[in-house]
Amino acid sequence: MLGVVAGLCTGYVVQADRDPDPLPPLAQQKVTQAKGGKAPEALSAAQDRRLRTDGDLRKLLVPRPSGAQKASGIQQGWIDQYGFAADFEEPARAFRNLSDESFRRAATVAWERGQSMTTVSLIQYRETERLAAQDYVSVQGDYSADDAGNGGEPVPGSAEGRVYVYDRPETKAGYLPLYKSHSLAARGDVVMDIWMYDTKPIPKKSAMDLAKRQLERL
Repeated sequence: MLGVVAGLCTGYVVQADRDPDPLPPLAQQKVTQAKGGKAPEALSAAQDRRLRTDGDLRKLLVPRPSGAQKASGIQQGWIDQYGFAADFEEPARAFRNLSDESFRRAATVAWERGQSMTTVSLIQYRETERLAAQDYVSVQGDYSADDAGNGGEPVPGSAEGRVYVYDRPETKAGYLPLYKSHSLAARGDVVMDIWMYDTKPIPKKSAMDLAKRQLERL
C-alpha cells in the first residue's frame, strides 16, 4: 500500500525546576438578563465550526469525484488509532506518539482514476494540553519538504498549510514512475492530510484545488 510519510516526532516543553507563581483569581462580574430579554439563538453548523467537527467527521471529507472508483486496498471510513498508525513506516512508534498527542479519531476517503490514486484523511485530536494538530502539520511538513525537494506552496486560508508537489518521481526497474504530491493543513483540532499519486506529473493546480476544497469543508 502507498503509505504516509515516516513516523511522527514531537518536541516536549521542559518546565523550570520550580513551582509556578499562582495566577490571581479572575474578577467575575455577575451578569443578569434584562427583563423581557430573549436568549440568543444557537449558532448553526455553518456559523460554529465545532458543531461540524464534533459531528460525523466522514461527512466533512470531500466526495469521491464523478467517474472515479473507490480505491482498493485502502482503509476508508472511520480509522482507529491502530489502523492509522499502521500506515507509517514505524507503526509502533507512530502509535505511541499518537497516544502522547491525544489522538481522537480519523476518517479517510480514497479513489482511483486510471493510473492515479488520491487519499484524503482528516485526523482529529483532543488538544487538552497542546496544539497537536498544528504539531502534526509542522512535523509532517518538514518530512515532505525534504522528500519533495521544495518548500511547498501555502494553502490560502491556512496559516501553516502547504502543498508539496514532488520535484522528481520515484523510480524502480520494471515499474512506471510514481509522481506524488502531499497537502497538509490544520483548522482547529482537525488535520487535513492529502496524498496524490500518478504515473505522470501532477499539476500543482490540481493538488492545490483539492486542498482548498477540503479545507473549506472544515
